[in-house]
Amino acid sequence: MHKTAKKQSQSSYRRKPIGNPNKKGMKWGPMMEETTFSIRINGQELAARKGQTILEVANAHDIYIPAICYHPNLGSIQTCDTCFVNVDGNLVRACATKAKPGMDVESVSKPVKDAQYEAMSRILKNHELYCTVCDNNNGNCVVHNTAEHLEIEHQKYQFEAKPYPPDQSHPFYRYEPDQCILCGRCVEACQDLQVNETLTIDWDREVPRVIWDQDVPIDESSCVSCGHCVTVCPCNALMEKSMLGEAGYLTGIPPKVLEPMIDLTKEVEPGYKEIFAISEMESAMRKSRIKRTKTVCTYCGVGCSFEIWTKGRHILKVEPQEHAPVNGISTCIKGKFGWDFVNSEERLTKPLIRKGEEFVEASWDEALNLIASKLQEIKEQHGPDALGFIASSKCSNEENYLFQKFARAIIGTNNLDNCSRYCQSPATSGLLRTVGIGGDSGTIRDIQQADLVVTVGANPAESHPVLATRIKRAHKLHGQKLMVVDLRENELASRANLFIHSKPSTDLIWINAVTKYILDQGWEDKAFLEARVKGLDRFRASLEKYTLAFAEEKTGISKENLIKMATMIHEAKSVCILWAMGITQHICGTDTSTAISNLLLVTGNYGRPGTGAYPLRGHNNVQGACDFGTMPAWFPGYEPVEDKEVRERYEKAWGVKLPENPGLDNHQMIGGVESGKLRGLYLFGEEMAIVDSNINFVEEHLEKLDFFVVQDMFFSKTAQFADVILPAAPSLEKEGTFTNTERRIQRFYQVFEPMGESKPDWVIFQELANKMGAQWHYQHPGEIMAEAASLAKYFAGISYERLEGFNSQIWPVKKDGTSTPLLYQDRFAFPDGKARLVPVDWEPPFSAGEGFDYHLNNGRLLEQFHEGNLTDRSPGIHHKVPEPWLEISPEAAEERGIKDGALVRLTSPYGKVKVRAVVTGRVQGKELYLTMNARKENEMVNRLTSSYHDRVTHTPNYKEIGVKMEILEEKGKKPLPKVNHRYGNRIPQISVRVEEKWKRDDFIPITALFSPGGKADGEGDQANGTGR
Repeated sequence: MHKTAKKQSQSSYRRKPIGNPNKKGMKWGPMMEETTFSIRINGQELAARKGQTILEVANAHDIYIPAICYHPNLGSIQTCDTCFVNVDGNLVRACATKAKPGMDVESVSKPVKDAQYEAMSRILKNHELYCTVCDNNNGNCVVHNTAEHLEIEHQKYQFEAKPYPPDQSHPFYRYEPDQCILCGRCVEACQDLQVNETLTIDWDREVPRVIWDQDVPIDESSCVSCGHCVTVCPCNALMEKSMLGEAGYLTGIPPKVLEPMIDLTKEVEPGYKEIFAISEMESAMRKSRIKRTKTVCTYCGVGCSFEIWTKGRHILKVEPQEHAPVNGISTCIKGKFGWDFVNSEERLTKPLIRKGEEFVEASWDEALNLIASKLQEIKEQHGPDALGFIASSKCSNEENYLFQKFARAIIGTNNLDNCSRYCQSPATSGLLRTVGIGGDSGTIRDIQQADLVVTVGANPAESHPVLATRIKRAHKLHGQKLMVVDLRENELASRANLFIHSKPSTDLIWINAVTKYILDQGWEDKAFLEARVKGLDRFRASLEKYTLAFAEEKTGISKENLIKMATMIHEAKSVCILWAMGITQHICGTDTSTAISNLLLVTGNYGRPGTGAYPLRGHNNVQGACDFGTMPAWFPGYEPVEDKEVRERYEKAWGVKLPENPGLDNHQMIGGVESGKLRGLYLFGEEMAIVDSNINFVEEHLEKLDFFVVQDMFFSKTAQFADVILPAAPSLEKEGTFTNTERRIQRFYQVFEPMGESKPDWVIFQELANKMGAQWHYQHPGEIMAEAASLAKYFAGISYERLEGFNSQIWPVKKDGTSTPLLYQDRFAFPDGKARLVPVDWEPPFSAGEGFDYHLNNGRLLEQFHEGNLTDRSPGIHHKVPEPWLEISPEAAEERGIKDGALVRLTSPYGKVKVRAVVTGRVQGKELYLTMNARKENEMVNRLTSSYHDRVTHTPNYKEIGVKMEILEEKGKKPLPKVNHRYGNRIPQISVRVEEKWKRDDFIPITALFSPGGKADGEGDQANGTGR
């Protein structure tokens, strides 16, 4: 679907960006030995590192050099010319000139100031300063601040309006060409950080401007609404629509009134000095009503953090910060624009109690008293194990900790689980078997500096978008190799050095075959295996049947490609393997995850920067929910409930006797309802009636519960089966911490008061526990974290003080607060310090039987999170993706006479759905792909899934679905609207192609006008390539 325009030449301008979204001033490529030396700036001797530019050295030492087009997360662009400095008698750009030992830099002399003043004056020809009535006058406007610092007093070159109207087509942001200074930040961010390759500057026009794709309206382009361009814009040319008319005291004025006001202001106060003075006053006034609060994204497991700007309950914008540890200034459509659900009129605001066939509002006392009495009644009549507790991957670490404490200490059961059972449990299990810790081996920084990244059964560009930007950037700019193995040609597959399509459910076979081939060739890391790994001989023998011929037959991957895969892994200096639901949601999910870890061990790809296993976590806190104990067999920090010593530690702290045996997991709880063993269920922040496999079966058994409590923000599908519904608060209405896929713990802060009578989940648990006789007195989530840190060894040094602001900690955390970003550098997490090679064998996938001859795959979309119960409440996201669709291959469509928009019915042995089709080459043959964003009953993929599961973890085999396809309408309205980015035409290039600006006839280099000696050689009336 995504057409890509012919790639433009990249040979003429190959500057190497140096900005790193994770750490200011650090290189992106493989780890380098740090070399420090001294340079002088304005007579001051400063320490510099090899590879730093003059501007980076200055910034590191808080020495101001103006720089409008430079951004730490983007690197050098060289379009604005405001950063000129004098080095050894030459004017050079500080943003692009590397620091050298002994270099003498001067940035404040008159000739340098004159050059900087000229550059700023050229910029202001493209930008009308009306700061007081500008929505961007919030103290962080780079153009305003630079002009003020340079003491610009008068307009040297008259502002001229551009012959282009504003582009208001996009639901989330607008582009105002008249205010655009053509700095190229937005283009650099789009091309080389987000790497969506939508924006360019057309330097060939008489009046250049930023364009989307091949000059189409923004809403009809390949723009993925990530927000990078808006975030990095140094002025008000690109603005969030939610800010317009809202930010300032005078910014809501209608344009017909505003424009004369701007002209009048300039007449009365012709000097910029006066304009700046008034605007500074107005900007300071805004601080009293615009609240800026740091939070952590509530969607996927990447863990982006940013500020939320609000005015009352109105969300003005999401403002990422360059020092955010995971994402820097990066976001995706959901994190940047997907927060409308918080203020939805459909939010639950009062407790509800079922009375007959309806729910009635109740007081908190009434609801909690009823819950306490019913739980106590079931416990007394049927025992504590007649109750089950299902926790939430959307809620905080502290809330999950308190929930497991409630289940274990107040009720006395280990029947406790969370949604990791549906996704990450097999990966956790496979890693626990082989290396001892079930989380990611390193951080996103390791992924971006790996020599080779392999993704298997994962679609990071849609499911973990900001993480995918780091892979795309490293691949595009820094020579990283990329191998993708998947059923679909997803975005990373289309960019990969090697894309491999395998038959469904056969990944374990090719992984074992590639591992065997590496061993047969003698390519294994012998020293690593000898020193750090156990079980090689038994493991080698287990691979005997996994020959290239066997693998080719079963997987459909040719011998040549299998050898190519093995060779790429062998030749890479460092390898990271990333996987997700395409691996775990199979009968062999745990064993395939184990096979991946075995391959990494054989090749020595653990414990070094740029190496390791990365089972990408799907939810914002699915890692944390597991970490903090909402699992049937583990206390917080992955200590077994069966371990007497561990159990006694918790019994002493909590003052109660705790259950000794592992409890039921999610899957077993539903089975327990069927058998009559489980009588009551308490669930919070989870949508079982949609996300469980075989939901027809699940719904049938939810109806059979004696008592069911649902705690949620909305009247969910699951809540329809409840006896009591409690209104909970989202992350913006409370404090806490989340743990991302890297094992990184970050704080989020309260933005709003809870809506209506809703409450934070931890408050609800405490109030209920106290109704049942507990004496809990937590005043703040920080106290809950302190308790967890005192009991769980992995979290010993975690504290709210150390997590203040944008700080983060990565577990295991020592008592002194030291994090462990990269695991296994010295030893693996077993008593003897050695990893284990664990033999695993392939098991054929579930077969639906004869006649179910299409394989149905399924997964997330970039725009909608899972089924869309949060994101689809954003009108702008709904505008982009209003409904799910079924992807059908061109060959299958031709065979069945299907066109785009055809309505088809899919039938499995478990249920039916109706959905409209999109014909695309992303899928092959009789393989179908159904998106997950279903809001209607008859579109939900889990009407089709079975109750079969991974043998070890009971994770459902969501990816093993056989269906029949019946055509109801051969053509119809396309489910994917024309405003969706998948129809766009990307324009890949490196950076902004600034050399095209320099070649323009109307461009006069500043170095041609000024000499470091201070004499102006001449002044032009051209404004830096604007063409006017």
